[in-house]
Amino acid sequence: MHTKQVIKAGKQTGEATKALVMLHGRGGSAEDILGLAQHLPVNDFALFAPQATNNTWYPYSFLAAPKDNEPWLSGALAVVNDVVADIEATGIKKENIYFLGFSQGACLTLEYVARHASRFGGAVAFTGGLIGDQIYKENYTGDFAGTPIFIGTSDPDPHVPVDRVLASTAILTEMNAQVTQKIYKNMGHTINQDEISQVNDLIFKES
Repeated sequence: MHTKQVIKAGKQTGEATKALVMLHGRGGSAEDILGLAQHLPVNDFALFAPQATNNTWYPYSFLAAPKDNEPWLSGALAVVNDVVADIEATGIKKENIYFLGFSQGACLTLEYVARHASRFGGAVAFTGGLIGDQIYKENYTGDFAGTPIFIGTSDPDPHVPVDRVLASTAILTEMNAQVTQKIYKNMGHTINQDEISQVNDLIFKES
């Protein structure tokens, strides 16, 4: 199971009015994903990057039956929930909490926010979709109340089928998120400059 190990960066929580939870991909690390922050206008944010045990949030594909990824999946969601609770305990409200993930971390990001839908600051999924061999709508509750969400992916992507991205966008939209979905032809399993520009304009409101 995951132990809660979180690398913090950016503003101290006592000073920051906003927080960004950053979730790394399979085989990545908290340090890796924190490196993305230099490309984002988040100088005023407290940054939180949890580290997955053995660098993996759950062992199998996100398209496996959820029970096959247990107890790791529930453990990963619990880590994110603990981080959010820690942030709220410092006085930062949900509408000022943001989420960002890449690949496995993007899937975890979308799964977490869909299970706890509220008016968040925003969410960014660089190549990800809702988790499961099918989409389990009964797991998703709440109302995003206009929360901006960005999902970008490649067509094709070796790990994330475009149809799962489309289905995830549809469900998040039903839950009143303002979803921007971008599909890039043959981008590969990576993050491109257009995605960075999109999230800076749509989510972080670069001024």
